[in-house]
Amino acid sequence: MDKIVFITGASSGIGAGCARKFASQGASLILNARNVDKLNGLKEELEKQYGVKVYLLPFDVRDRKAAMVALESLPEEWQAIDILVNNAGLVIGMDKEQEGSLDEWDIVIDTNIKALLAMTRLIVPGMVERKRGHIINIGSIAGDAAYPGGSVYCATKAAVKALSDGLRIDLVDTPLRVTNIKPGLVETNFSVIRFRGDKEKADNVYKGIRPLTGDDIAETVYFAASVPEYMQIAEMLVMPTYQATGTIVSRK
Repeated sequence: MDKIVFITGASSGIGAGCARKFASQGASLILNARNVDKLNGLKEELEKQYGVKVYLLPFDVRDRKAAMVALESLPEEWQAIDILVNNAGLVIGMDKEQEGSLDEWDIVIDTNIKALLAMTRLIVPGMVERKRGHIINIGSIAGDAAYPGGSVYCATKAAVKALSDGLRIDLVDTPLRVTNIKPGLVETNFSVIRFRGDKEKADNVYKGIRPLTGDDIAETVYFAASVPEYMQIAEMLVMPTYQATGTIVSRK
């Protein structure tokens, strides 16, 4: 795959899985995250293992000015981004809507919705100009139906679906493609953040079921990106075998 792939939230979980998968297929990678040490470690690993080019753009996706400066700083040979993977996202807490923290909600909404919009706005015009590109948004099964203690997070992922569908409509007269990948239970650092660092609570989320991994979701992202260009995988819902919906899971 002779393409430049830009991945947000690439230092761990699904983002790192996507970086490894695209690198294994020969893509050049622009990796974004806040954790510079983890990014450096991943860059070293990918260059050594796959011999690909990796360019790091460390910034917080919520910081629009930093995003603009970072993208403007890209050397010319890195500017023609072919695939944008809007992966950065999080959830904090399991509070009822009438009891949650407004400040924590700001972080979740700014990361999951506004940052995705900003990256899309900054990168997609270049794709339109070059008449090639693919935007892959990491949504969630949570965007299909609300569940207890998750209303704000679910709302952000419902927004990702609406934004993906809307972008696809806006780009219908171009060769660009838009995909929304909606994972179910995936074991990453996600639940540790949700439970504010409580590893035991986070582990209980996956108790009795084999969850998916970041690498599993990376396979679906790569599949969507690698089908022939006349095809568009608009949406993909991916769950463990023993999960049926966001809330119905069989645990052994």
